[in-house]
Amino acid sequence: MTVGRRKDAARGALSLELEMSRAINSHMARISNCLETILELEPELEKIELGKSLLEEFGVLKDFLERIDSVALNEDDVERVESATSNFLAELRAPLSKLRPGRFGSPRLQ
Repeated sequence: MTVGRRKDAARGALSLELEMSRAINSHMARISNCLETILELEPELEKIELGKSLLEEFGVLKDFLERIDSVALNEDDVERVESATSNFLAELRAPLSKLRPGRFGSPRLQ
């Protein structure tokens, strides 16, 4: 292999490594955002009947959020978590809107 080919191969490997690093950072940021969004609802969930059973699961979410750096994530995993978060928030919209009208329901008029 010539010096030029070795340099090209090294550049290609470095480029691939950087791309993978960016993807991992993006995955972790997206997962963290989903989990933090759910955890921010903890005070609101304490006020609704449904929330008591959900609050028991918050310890699991908090633990996962603390060790997310060591979890291998791929795009499919991230999309599943984002979809589950969206569904979870949609299901909570009605009960939470009773606590704070306008905040969790339809967008407020300004």
